[in-house]
Amino acid sequence: MGTIELHRVAVIGGGIMGRSIATKVSQAGLSVFLKEISPERAQEVQRLLDEALQHQVERWTLTGAEKRAILSRIEFTASYEGIESCQLVIETIHENFQDKKALLTELDGMLNPTVPIVVNTSTLSITELASGLRFPERVLGMHFLYPVPTTRVVEVVRGQVTANEPFEVARHFARVLGKVPIEVFESPGFVTTRVVLALVNEAMYVVMEGVASAAEVDLAMKLGYEFRMGPLEWADRVGLHKILTWLQHLFDETGDPKFRPCPLLRKLVRAGHTGARAGKGFFTYDANRNRTDRLPDDTPQLA
Repeated sequence: MGTIELHRVAVIGGGIMGRSIATKVSQAGLSVFLKEISPERAQEVQRLLDEALQHQVERWTLTGAEKRAILSRIEFTASYEGIESCQLVIETIHENFQDKKALLTELDGMLNPTVPIVVNTSTLSITELASGLRFPERVLGMHFLYPVPTTRVVEVVRGQVTANEPFEVARHFARVLGKVPIEVFESPGFVTTRVVLALVNEAMYVVMEGVASAAEVDLAMKLGYEFRMGPLEWADRVGLHKILTWLQHLFDETGDPKFRPCPLLRKLVRAGHTGARAGKGFFTYDANRNRTDRLPDDTPQLA
């Protein structure tokens, strides 16, 4: 195929993932078409993104000029008018099969057949989502890892009928964002989710069985394997309710007992202790999601 040119990218859904991706795309110098469900929601997304960028300015990780430049390249809208000028469309709505399927059907009916449609998912089947569309070969998956701004990898997922052209556009898009694309052939959980959930689930069983406390398990993994964050704190920050949903999905899909959600996880979620956002999970957090249970010697400095 010829030279890949990306000037304008559509992001459908302005949640945390959508806002993060829109910011990265704008920082890369591309214009962004950010679509939400209503004008009020589009306005709210603009306010939330402005606040997040201002927080970075106050922390000296971004300049005021950079913030203004990022926002100037993002169009916040509740209409599809103008989406035809985009060279790639990525959906970032919540992880619900029926809702994603309905959105893909809508996009498939309005976009030029050559425009790739990217599904942002960590567990759902790209092939199943694309089935029944007029042009299923232009549908593929991209799994951005949390936290989006700092993780360098993105999984680019081929469905059963995904064509080479849209796949290469998506790989190019990942590189434009400064990320390393990993080619993945569709399988439940892909690579990163499948591996990390087995690890996180086992860490939870270790705590439940009284082998070691949550803090000790995380510290052992951080110091022993140079993890930046222990698996249990990572789970807290992602959201334990999300971890439970993903594990249950993988268990249902594969029948493999290593994905059977730990009973302790179910207990925490039922209690509303879903992690950093809720203020409590395996650890406790303040309103800014900073750990409040950390001891002075929790992360010793190594010479």
